[in-house]
Amino acid sequence: MTEPQPPFLHPLALVEEDVEIGPGTKVWAHAHIRRGSRIGSDCIIGSGATVDLGVVLGDRCKVQNAALLYSGLRIGDGVFIGPAAVFTNDRFPRAVTPDGSLRTEAQWEHGATVVENGASVGANATVVTGVRIGAWAMIGAGAVVTRDVEAHALVLGVPARPVGWVCACGARVDRPGMMRCPACDEPGSGDHRDR
Repeated sequence: MTEPQPPFLHPLALVEEDVEIGPGTKVWAHAHIRRGSRIGSDCIIGSGATVDLGVVLGDRCKVQNAALLYSGLRIGDGVFIGPAAVFTNDRFPRAVTPDGSLRTEAQWEHGATVVENGASVGANATVVTGVRIGAWAMIGAGAVVTRDVEAHALVLGVPARPVGWVCACGARVDRPGMMRCPACDEPGSGDHRDR
């Protein structure tokens, strides 16, 4: 058995104190990893991505260039985040209070967002805080997710709406568990990827 590789941090990446980064993870140029965040093993954090305060990523995640992962976000294992995808963290954001003074960190009301194992979030998608994206769900490019997404659901549009189902391999299926996947010839539930 080979020894796990230490994480690779590009010299131009900005990694704050009190950050955990698992073995084999690569953090590329101009990525910003903020304090208190935890990144699992064998992840890829693309150039220009931001992983904000206290964000948690599981193992084997791919966060593409310029993705913005703001505080309050928990991501499971094997999740794909497309380029320039954004996870918001405040449903009612304001820069100032009603009297015009600058809001402090304590005055922000951060929501909690969860992305379950194996899910994919397409390029330029926006996920509004407070939603749960189910395991192996697929969010289309440019979608705006404003409500929970079921496991294996394919959602598209603004606002995002369910349009079908996907196997863990990514191929469309009639309904999870109802037939064999045409691409990988496994039951369309995706359970074969978890075994």
